Amino acid sequence: MSNRYASLALELTTPVDDERPVFISGNFCEWYPDIERFRMQKIEIGKYHFQFPSDFLFEQPLEYKYTRGGWDQVELDAFGETPQNRKIRTRSIMQRDFVPHWRKNGQVFDAKFAPTIETVSEAFEIPQLNRKRRIQILLPYDYHTSTKSYPVLYLQDGQNLFGDGSVYGNWEIDKKMAILAGQGKGDIIIVAIDHADEDRLHEFAPYTHPKFGKGSGKKYANFIVRTLKPYIDKNYRTRPERQFTGIGGSSMGGLISIYAGLMYPETLGRLLVFSPSLWVSDKIYFDSIEFFNPLETKVYMYAGGKEGRYMVPSVKRLKEAVERQGWSPSRLQFKLSVDPKGEHTEVRWGKEFPRAVEWLFG
Repeated sequence: MSNRYASLALELTTPVDDERPVFISGNFCEWYPDIERFRMQKIEIGKYHFQFPSDFLFEQPLEYKYTRGGWDQVELDAFGETPQNRKIRTRSIMQRDFVPHWRKNGQVFDAKFAPTIETVSEAFEIPQLNRKRRIQILLPYDYHTSTKSYPVLYLQDGQNLFGDGSVYGNWEIDKKMAILAGQGKGDIIIVAIDHADEDRLHEFAPYTHPKFGKGSGKKYANFIVRTLKPYIDKNYRTRPERQFTGIGGSSMGGLISIYAGLMYPETLGRLLVFSPSLWVSDKIYFDSIEFFNPLETKVYMYAGGKEGRYMVPSVKRLKEAVERQGWSPSRLQFKLSVDPKGEHTEVRWGKEFPRAVEWLFG
């Protein structure tokens, strides 16, 4: 159905200032991204305007996106993801929009904001487990040119977090951190701890399981808090206080992160927990009541609706178990993010990662 929009105008605000022009593309121009007729007028730095002719006919609803001259220069949301088409269904004479981020030459991030990746050790000693492990660190892009000290987030499953990733995929946290840094956010150090390959489940399991036996999670959590953290604090410019120290992971890595937070609240004040394997033991619910005595703590938990029938109910149950203790917001902030279509994949956790970092350390 076509309809006549009386003097429809669009006003765009964006914090990204560059010399590329801004175009409107949509179902009114067969989605061509750079038609000169639909180029916006730059009013001032970061502000653009476009006035449709009063006699212009549109399909209803009007669907559109903003580009910088091509689909490799299209608008993105604050976390580098492609947003849904914008729609106008009313006869509004002025539509005000905001674009926080753009693709540039096909890239979702500016390389100058990419973190510096260094290897702390190819064989870092884990005395609690009598093992060695590769530890890598992602330093903010300005770490070596500044004197700042930074919060630290300790992440499990380092093989799956950046670079080439693994056969299971990649969170792409290096790219996500560059996107945040370009917006003046996510100013943290990340310590990536490789998992134990075939012993991963056993190492991350904090409890005895009837099928898998006694877990080593208690020793592993002790390693992070008592061995690895002191080393990182000594050798890098960190903010060592608990409110600037986080731990996180997904699946079994999420479970051990919850456990570490419960057992060491005096050290860990930020928990990033994605799709935790709560099925390994119901004891985590008991411990969340008996042992968790938070100081000022923030917990970001994510679950997907396509991760099995128990994932979302389980994380909701854990959240409720913790919140029933009646901690005030000054002691505990708990954010639960649920994606009904979310799957148990590295790619999905990577999409959630910048949202969690911004909330936890913002």
